[in-house]
Amino acid sequence: MKTLLRIGGWTWSTNFPAAASTEAGRKLFAKSSVTFMKDWGFYGIDIDWEYPADATQAANFILLLQTVRDELDAYAAKHAPDYRFLLRIAAPAGPQHYKILDLRSISAVVDKIYLMAYDYAGSWDSNAGHQANLYPNPGNPAATPFSTNAALTDYLAAGVPSSKIVMGMPIYGRAFENTDGLGRPFSGIGQGSWENGVWDYKDLPRPGATELYADVAQASYSYDNKSRKLVSYDTVDVIKNKVSYLKQKGLGGSMFWEASGDRVGEGSLISASFQSLGGADGQESINNMLSYPDSKYDNIRAGLS
Repeated sequence: MKTLLRIGGWTWSTNFPAAASTEAGRKLFAKSSVTFMKDWGFYGIDIDWEYPADATQAANFILLLQTVRDELDAYAAKHAPDYRFLLRIAAPAGPQHYKILDLRSISAVVDKIYLMAYDYAGSWDSNAGHQANLYPNPGNPAATPFSTNAALTDYLAAGVPSSKIVMGMPIYGRAFENTDGLGRPFSGIGQGSWENGVWDYKDLPRPGATELYADVAQASYSYDNKSRKLVSYDTVDVIKNKVSYLKQKGLGGSMFWEASGDRVGEGSLISASFQSLGGADGQESINNMLSYPDSKYDNIRAGLS
């Protein structure tokens, strides 16, 4: 297992525009990020800017990534010759966000792009919908406002190598209450495992609900006819289907958000993906970095072997 330092996310991304807007800010960000990485013994940095809002921020994003890449390489040249510390990003699946980005230039700087192929529908919508469907449903467009295949097609057309794209998959479901089904209006989202309207996969389906599959969209969900509650989420079979899809497309693997919501044993989504990708033999092989000689912590500085 290799752990990376993730910076940003939905909550903290408002800090990126200012940090990325000047050369001094970018250098400070890169230096402090790499310092934190080596002090704690991480294998690289994962930047999650949600999301650059215009062409200026998109250009600054590339400059920021390049500055971090340069700082990682400078640290490696001094302390870990011939080792490449990883630089990865989380990237949007919504065209209103990714069409602002220079995806080709980004892909030239980073090692992997985690495509956040989820949250296609939720509390912000007017109709209940699939939150992580592979394909759109032309017969029920209100249920599939976005799709993974559409996003991936655009990324590839923009010049991103397929091997650098990692498909994100949710380990949670998004709920819709008082609805007659997919593509229909809803009222309220109800409770959740840790946030209203959001249920951990391990808590699904809810009591009284029936698990269903939408063939055209290639997505699963549950529905309770009595309570009129619908939850959109991935099942083991859907994960296996997605892995088959990403292998056909030559993608770089799968990513999940997030592990604490998974089940243990045969029902595990992460395990289903792992096995479908070939188990241990199907995983990317990268040497561990066990030496961080200038970490400020004695135990890290002494070596991780």
